[in-house]
Amino acid sequence: MTRFTKICSLMLFGSVSLMAQSKKAVVASASPLDKKVDALIAGMTLEEKVGQMTEVTLDVVSKTGAPTHQLDVFKLKEAIEKYHVGSILNVSGTAYTREHWHDVIVSIQAEAAKDRLKIPVIYGIDAIHGVTYTVGSTLFPHEIAMAATFNKDLAYKAGEITAYETRASYIPWNYSPVLDLGKNALWPRIYETFGEDPYVVKTMGASIIKGYQGNDIGDKYHVAACMKHYLGYSAPLSGKDRTPAWIPDRYMREYFLPSFAEAVKAGAKTLMINSGEINGIPVHSSKYLLTDVLRGELKFDGIAVTDWRDIQYLYTRHHVASSQKEAVMIAVNAGVDMSMVPYEYTFFDYLVQLVHEGKVPMWRVNQAVHRILKVKYELGLFDRPVGNPDDYPKFGSEEFRASSVQAAREAITLLKNNNNVLPLKKGVRVLVTGPTANTMRSLNGGWSYTWQGDVSDKFAADKNTILEAIQKKVGNDNVTYQEGSKFDTLTNVEETIKAAKKSDVIVLCLGELSYTENVGNIDDLNLPDAQIQLATELAKTGKPVILVLAEGRPRIMTKADNLSAATVMTYLSGNEGGDALADILFGDVNPSGRLPITYPRYANALVNYYRKNLENGNSDDSHGYNPLYEFGYGLSYTTFRYGNVHLNNPDLKDGQTLKISVDVTNSGQREGKESVLLFISQLYASVSPDTKRLRGFDKISLKPGETKTVSFNITPADLAFINDESKSVTEPGEFKIQLGDQTQSFNYVSAKPVAARTGKL
Repeated sequence: MTRFTKICSLMLFGSVSLMAQSKKAVVASASPLDKKVDALIAGMTLEEKVGQMTEVTLDVVSKTGAPTHQLDVFKLKEAIEKYHVGSILNVSGTAYTREHWHDVIVSIQAEAAKDRLKIPVIYGIDAIHGVTYTVGSTLFPHEIAMAATFNKDLAYKAGEITAYETRASYIPWNYSPVLDLGKNALWPRIYETFGEDPYVVKTMGASIIKGYQGNDIGDKYHVAACMKHYLGYSAPLSGKDRTPAWIPDRYMREYFLPSFAEAVKAGAKTLMINSGEINGIPVHSSKYLLTDVLRGELKFDGIAVTDWRDIQYLYTRHHVASSQKEAVMIAVNAGVDMSMVPYEYTFFDYLVQLVHEGKVPMWRVNQAVHRILKVKYELGLFDRPVGNPDDYPKFGSEEFRASSVQAAREAITLLKNNNNVLPLKKGVRVLVTGPTANTMRSLNGGWSYTWQGDVSDKFAADKNTILEAIQKKVGNDNVTYQEGSKFDTLTNVEETIKAAKKSDVIVLCLGELSYTENVGNIDDLNLPDAQIQLATELAKTGKPVILVLAEGRPRIMTKADNLSAATVMTYLSGNEGGDALADILFGDVNPSGRLPITYPRYANALVNYYRKNLENGNSDDSHGYNPLYEFGYGLSYTTFRYGNVHLNNPDLKDGQTLKISVDVTNSGQREGKESVLLFISQLYASVSPDTKRLRGFDKISLKPGETKTVSFNITPADLAFINDESKSVTEPGEFKIQLGDQTQSFNYVSAKPVAARTGKL
């Protein structure tokens, strides 16, 4: 049994250990803001405090059966004046106009102002790739595509614009970013992550958080970020959403925890908890993770909110509580501050009872309420509960759209380009076909206008599908369209083949329809047979096939890739993804995306790039590490040459910084952007080392013949790993650097014994 399992098991019923603690309030009252919050709490009733910890969905205070969304004034009055609800979330139905959002938020905050203490409601929304529930907003590529840009500045800019447009929708709290590690290719939420690499996830995550929050979340242009889903949500053993994960403590700390640690350092104000369970322990019940690690080690002092109904699920799904009331006791004592209930008031009723019974201490309630009220003050909600509509002239502007276009252009990844078939000449006759060719759902994915993104074709009707973007680029006369197949069924194959024979080139668009969470669960990572069959039939025509993949996870398409002349990965590149793809196909933009995931060759060969040496195979093993495309892979229409790798010292010592530099030259004929990826391998260690790990990246633009020097600074802490005692250590030894096709070695030399250099993350 691992240390993680042992401790989580001991802490399952966190109330036991918590009740033994001193009943004094844990929150220090050093700052003027803390004192203001404590003064407010001192005048609150128990019911008012528990109300602040209660979050309900908008449906609870809305009319049922109305053709368009309307608030129910009686339900709203009950929520605020009887239950003192502190937070409301979500959207009822589909995306709203800014005007309707204004009416909703004004009504909610006006009702809050009638309550005794006039505490404003904090409204939350999943604005995870732009303001997904506001009509006319700027939708960016999903996080997996943003990761493919390897451009920290783009992540920051996307966060900044999203925050502006979220505040323009009068909402101050954004349930983003997803900081889960996208390790399991089957998982239906992998497209919401920044990919499989811990360094990319933590770096891009911190950048977008800084964009969301700015220097002051209380100004009218920034929001409170919510890092999610803490912790280990993205590695279910089955690949299905919200199913059990098995993650040893050492492994958890090595790969899954760093992104959250970095987010705390970046100042993230709130956190959402993993809905699943790890080693049999639901995270919502784990004092070890929610208090000992999150508060004790990471020093996070913001709001920890549950995910959808997850306290109730401790009873109905996980079966670690024998009743809903016991579930509330376990979760709050473990460290939950706010319950996304979300449909009724059982959490409120049970928590009031539990405090009266002494099963949840008042100091724990005060602690949670302090965190909630402090964020409300920091957001400026007490002074400005509703924004001014005139303060947001850039909402949905061309300036913001241009940033989304740039992100999509830098994300799209060229994986294959035999004989330089791309870029295409604009005079060629093109057949566009396949199930993802003419729908915005396959560009926007889930969380777009609705939870499942199933109305993107309606709300993004003014945007261009892949087909429409190609028609716009080269003219309708040069473009023919045939569906060829739906996502899992062949349709008009004969007509499609006839059209292919009359064309010069075939743009075959395969992939997935929009989905998220459990709706996106699959039993087979292979693309449906119909799509592969369509590719096979089109290849028989002898015309070059440009395979375009619009998908949220790496579906197995090896047979189709073997038949293509070129393969392009668009991920879920957002509202501007069609135009960005057309720009790349026809050479107006040089592709620069790199895979932020390993693209598997076979359905059961799902190994991440930072594999162990045992997974590499050997000369007698044909089943070792052999992905279709490796993490970090991506082609360009130009070429880049690496050289002159330089280290300022052959040895790295304690307290020193190793400066690593490399010259990168554009050796081709076109201007292009290059993501420079620094991999470092430790050759020998007390824990089996990863084959290689990304320790730095930078993106540069080079004109033909131009050379730039890219530098990285590495400290001993950057080379650390988690040992078998769950401690972060850097062990002396030889390390190998890889930059492009260049390698170099150095030694880490320490005068200290290993034991003296250990310490918690």
